[in-house]
Amino acid sequence: MPLQTGYTSPYQDLKIVASPAKSNVIRFGVYEFEPHAKELRRGGLHVRLEGQPVAILKMLLDRPGELVTREELQKDLWPADTFVDFEHSLNAAVKRLRATLNDSAEHPRYIETLARRGYRFIAPINGTDAPIEEHASIAVPSPVQAPADPRGRRWWIKAALALFAVAVIGWDWRQWRKPASSAALVVRSLAVLPLQNLSGDPSQDYFADGMTEELIGRLAAIHNLRVISRTSVMRLKDTQLSVPEIAKSLRVDAVVEGSMIREGSRIRIHAQLIRAATDEHFWSESYDRDLRDVLALQSEVAQAIAEKIEVTITPQERSQLVAARSVAPEVYESYVKGSNDPEYTKAQIEHRIADFQDAIGMDPTFAPAYVGLAGTYISYQNIFVGAPPSEIRPKATSAARKALELDPKLAEAHAILAEMYQKQWKWAESEAEYNRALELKPNDASAHRGYAYWLACQGRTQEALAWVERGRELDPLGSADTIGFVLLMARRYDESIREYRSVLAVHPDYTNARWGLGFALIVNNQTDQAIPELEKTVAMMNRSPGSLEMLAAAYAHAGRRKDAFSLINELKKRRQRDYVPSGAFITPYLALDDYDHAFFWCDEAYKEQSAILQWLKVDPLFDPVRGDPRFQDLLRRVGLN
Repeated sequence: MPLQTGYTSPYQDLKIVASPAKSNVIRFGVYEFEPHAKELRRGGLHVRLEGQPVAILKMLLDRPGELVTREELQKDLWPADTFVDFEHSLNAAVKRLRATLNDSAEHPRYIETLARRGYRFIAPINGTDAPIEEHASIAVPSPVQAPADPRGRRWWIKAALALFAVAVIGWDWRQWRKPASSAALVVRSLAVLPLQNLSGDPSQDYFADGMTEELIGRLAAIHNLRVISRTSVMRLKDTQLSVPEIAKSLRVDAVVEGSMIREGSRIRIHAQLIRAATDEHFWSESYDRDLRDVLALQSEVAQAIAEKIEVTITPQERSQLVAARSVAPEVYESYVKGSNDPEYTKAQIEHRIADFQDAIGMDPTFAPAYVGLAGTYISYQNIFVGAPPSEIRPKATSAARKALELDPKLAEAHAILAEMYQKQWKWAESEAEYNRALELKPNDASAHRGYAYWLACQGRTQEALAWVERGRELDPLGSADTIGFVLLMARRYDESIREYRSVLAVHPDYTNARWGLGFALIVNNQTDQAIPELEKTVAMMNRSPGSLEMLAAAYAHAGRRKDAFSLINELKKRRQRDYVPSGAFITPYLALDDYDHAFFWCDEAYKEQSAILQWLKVDPLFDPVRGDPRFQDLLRRVGLN
């Protein structure tokens, strides 16, 4: 109200101008809302707000303090839209409303989000306890005649300045107390959950999985962001866990979830960011593109996420995020099929190889298809040992090199080359490729594991454990067996056994973990427990050479020499008609204390460049012969002495 005095002040127009009272006006904070006209004002001035945002505001103000559900909003405001369109439209409308009100989802003053339920208006309305400037405006002063009495003039000047100071201090205090209204959430760790396939065609699941993998791959290039690997997130594909529960298991700050719809040559992605601890959605967007521009779509989504979480990105990382090219739909189709086909049987792996070859045949310049082909060759060799290394490794190496010829920044191709060089005992070249892969994609869990193995082969097991633990941070649900093996090579047998048992408690059919558990039990002098585990492994792996090799060693350590020789003879007979690696005979003969035969097969394995020889320096099964000159010569030949 005007200052009451008998003097005329030079600041008499610096006064509080109250907003006129209106019975049908709803007041909150610094705003007034007239429901019938659907008009929002601030300080008496009209604020532009139209369409769905103003309709949402009216619904919230009609029921202050109460939950307005998403279903109610959909029924009243989006009766004809699909569920996916409604989700996107509602999130976008609330986002525009909050921006107009200078509000924040993270620190709400007006509109509170109740995760997956709806919204609630939380500010007092039509109250009298709001700060004075929240219902007022300041009029511009105009010159007036000064009072005749100098002392009175000085008193009025002091009074006016004091009033002005109080107003400024009060404004500053409230500004200091007011939470940041639009600050983006700072995220240091992130999980991209499998995109839902909403196409209405279950056969398109592979395409949604492929989009998930590609999005993870792009974000994984950011050094300052820990991105959970595909291996872990795909295990959560059909989980009933809530977002906070998932986030806790993966130890992440935020989660990306979304959906994919593919209709003919069009693809639509809806993605949203969720605060992990509270299940609060704080960003949502939809993208609709022609399938030919699918790589650009992936780039755009990744850039939007990186921008929203305010992660620091180097120019090199930004160039990797932005990089995209057109790709023919049929090429991408074959590539994604190859990337997401299972690899449980020999036929399935061969089908993957055919998919990648089809993609390359249609577009020889599509570098990711060469990476997929190289990786699948390695799977074929590692899982089924269906051909000698001299036949498979050159194919994998050639495909990886071709990928890098087309795109030198493909981290996965560098990691594949690193693995190939390691198995050929080209240690320096292998380390350089691992370093390049990790530089390009610091969140590549498989590259972390590969480099950990490289370090373990050198006898640097403590460093190896540090790297494999970093890999666990990126792949919490898929790294325990790797940690178990490095612990085994570090002679920490009890810890290794615990790691393997923890994997099998969750995934009892995981043969790699059961094989590793049997190995660890043998060297920990627990062959009575190792034998039943390895007998299960032999059955589960269809009597593969690797499973028979380790069971034969267990029988030998238990004194069951007849049983051990029976398995050795089985391997020899199979070798006459099919490929059986020479390395499969080394471990059983070492366990039988038949060192002459063991070194004969070591020489054969050296000719084949068998994978077992990369572990010579640390494999505990070689301990009985470490003083033998033949072992020292072998160590020198593979470059590990």
